Amino acid sequence: MNDRSPFPYQGPLAPPQVSGRDELIADLAERLMDHRLTALLGPRRFGKTSVLRRVTADLAAVGPDTIWIDLYELNSMADLAVAVDRALHGVTGKVRKVLSSTAVGLSVQLGVVGLELSRAARDRPDPVVALRSLLQVLVRTAEKHPLIVVLDEFSGIANVTGAAGLLRTELQHHYQEIGIVFAGSQPSTMRSLFGDQAQPFFSQADLIEIGPLEDAALTDIVERGFEETGRDPGVVAERVVRFSRGHPQRAMQMADAAWRLTPAGGEADDETWSDALDAVRTSVDSGSERLYELIPTGQQKTLRAVVTGGSIYGAVADVLDLSPGTARSAVDALLGNGYLARRNDKLIVVDPLFADWIRRRFAP
Repeated sequence: MNDRSPFPYQGPLAPPQVSGRDELIADLAERLMDHRLTALLGPRRFGKTSVLRRVTADLAAVGPDTIWIDLYELNSMADLAVAVDRALHGVTGKVRKVLSSTAVGLSVQLGVVGLELSRAARDRPDPVVALRSLLQVLVRTAEKHPLIVVLDEFSGIANVTGAAGLLRTELQHHYQEIGIVFAGSQPSTMRSLFGDQAQPFFSQADLIEIGPLEDAALTDIVERGFEETGRDPGVVAERVVRFSRGHPQRAMQMADAAWRLTPAGGEADDETWSDALDAVRTSVDSGSERLYELIPTGQQKTLRAVVTGGSIYGAVADVLDLSPGTARSAVDALLGNGYLARRNDKLIVVDPLFADWIRRRFAP
């Protein structure tokens, strides 16, 4: 009997573990093979990285190798240069030999930029020059070998003045040679980067949003996970679907908790679900409280109004002393940073466990 949970939820999934995203995976694969610049948007923990790992793994079987550049929490051009250097230095597989020989031919040594930039000012290279050299290695390699570049957490580029312009300058003449996908978890920043005429990447990529898992797909994932490990899901699949509202990571977290409380050969019931919910709440409540404390007061009030189901302009807003102007500004900010989303013309808190904490914490 397999006693390993079929519901991994901590960190990106391995490619074979990704399911329920067939249409999106096929679309992204076609775009990358056609070298159509694409930006993948979605809230944190919605599976962007997992989906892209699945897509690039599938494509590796037919030719292209992938270079994955993580731009999370960039603060300077030096950070960007180090991120690109780390990505190139970490490449394995068929493309490694091509990449290494290209770097040697351009007199670029990979894997040392971080060390070089930590030297005293007089001995430190210009990070812009270092970055341009690294990007030349990248594009020259793409001329010799099929290549996909994933720019993960691309919204981080907005923190570094001139960084987006430099990337566009170095890459724009090679769009037909490289499959490029930009992924980001700050929806408003990503839309600005590609939709604002003042931005270097204006109109450079198609924007694709990763949405919640469909109810049917999520039900299948939960039922299959239980059944393949010798357990009866009972009421759990329906409870997970209703509670998680399609949030991929939270759905798997809830399913995992219920699975662990269901013995091999047993059936999950309402008590199982109740105990699983209590266990998960215990593990996340302190984090939810800390997150809430970091949010500005106007946004806190707006989240409370949304969670209680009332209009941000209605009776609940009056009770919270939430003015219409503050509510409008808060909604824009919360939509932009991924805390809120619109579904069927209704505002919802994206993270169901955060919404659950707010609801319980401020219950009448």
